[in-house]
Amino acid sequence: MTTTHTTKIPDIYRDPAFDMACEQFRLIANYLNIDDDDRDRLLLPKRAVLVSVPIHRDDGSTSVFTGYRVQHQLTMGPTKGGTRFSTSVTMGEIAALSIWMSWKCALAGLPYGGAKGGVNCNPRELSHRELENMSRRYMQEMIPFIGPRTDVMGPDMGTNEQVMAWFMDTYSTYVGHSVNEIVTGKPVYLGGSLGRRESTGRGVAFLIERALDYLKIKPAGCTAIVQGFGNVGSIAAANLAFKSGMKIVGLSDVSGAYYNAKGIDLALVEKHQNKKGDLEGFDAADRLDPEELLIQPCDILIPAAVDRVIHGGNAGKLRCRILAEAANGPTTPEADVILDQRWDEIFVIPDILCNAGGVIVSYFEWVQDLANFFWNETEVMDKLFRIMDAAFSAVIKRAKAEKIPHRRAALAIAVDRVLKAKQTRGLFP
Repeated sequence: MTTTHTTKIPDIYRDPAFDMACEQFRLIANYLNIDDDDRDRLLLPKRAVLVSVPIHRDDGSTSVFTGYRVQHQLTMGPTKGGTRFSTSVTMGEIAALSIWMSWKCALAGLPYGGAKGGVNCNPRELSHRELENMSRRYMQEMIPFIGPRTDVMGPDMGTNEQVMAWFMDTYSTYVGHSVNEIVTGKPVYLGGSLGRRESTGRGVAFLIERALDYLKIKPAGCTAIVQGFGNVGSIAAANLAFKSGMKIVGLSDVSGAYYNAKGIDLALVEKHQNKKGDLEGFDAADRLDPEELLIQPCDILIPAAVDRVIHGGNAGKLRCRILAEAANGPTTPEADVILDQRWDEIFVIPDILCNAGGVIVSYFEWVQDLANFFWNETEVMDKLFRIMDAAFSAVIKRAKAEKIPHRRAALAIAVDRVLKAKQTRGLFP
């Protein structure tokens, strides 16, 4: 089917990340033969909020930052998504992330729609007190638009358990009693879930092992490169190295990229990070241009940082067997065309599947808070891996049956589920 339908995109969403999300949706909508009448409802966010976030600084001055929250669709249940504090935050970026979250939740079978939020700021330049002021004021501005049955926040780039605790406290103070379920990713002693902090990285490692098993490759001795050695990348690397016997040969963070074909000792990396704060000056590996790191030979390449790092200029140069997309939107549609032609060389684990561990365990945390009944870590991880394994199997089954790439199969499953829900319920949600 071909269609001449073009969604009119509001100017507030204009951003490379949103353009990429739109192109991905256009391709899958054409593949699924989705009627023109349904396309705009599926793609455009239900609600987008922009707020001013004024805070008192330690020097007595006042600064005003810009905050955002986008709720993509509430058809399947409340929306769910992280909140990031970063200088990259724009309305378009947040909207794109909310769309990807909708597909991620649908693929995993969670009763959620996608959401995302953030404040355009550099949290490293804020003192502890200023960060608390920022967190509390942002949540205060969001109160009219969120709730445990409407929109549930979680951590993301630049935020953590402490920020989630401040979010929870601000909302709870407003309503007059503790509402643990308003956020996920909070400390365990405030109703957080065991295993939540590690869930995304562990999920990435689990799916890599699942893919290796599918390809009949033994994990021990395989090499991996992790682009983005933050919470997700570091936990994935540790699981691959210490549990599966793989060799980590490349790493990168905000300070740069580092490569050692003989392997990088993660214990040395952790010691260096604890002392310096990042990898700057790490001398147990060669310094590389970050772009060059992505095209070094390895069995597993894990982009775990930002979007659009695998593009038309480097997709043909990748020398990995498995591309495990731990970040959101790391591969552009132009790169997908090239990777689709290399399907027998590179096994792609698409982002809405690969990094879904975080939102799955966030869902577990929300459920535990609502029930006031908590699980041990073994139960949490067992449930996580069961859901991820089922989603992986569904993607592989559809890809094989229809002879399509893994990303198209994953998006087809997810978008089709949301479409059916919207058609069944009607226009309201």
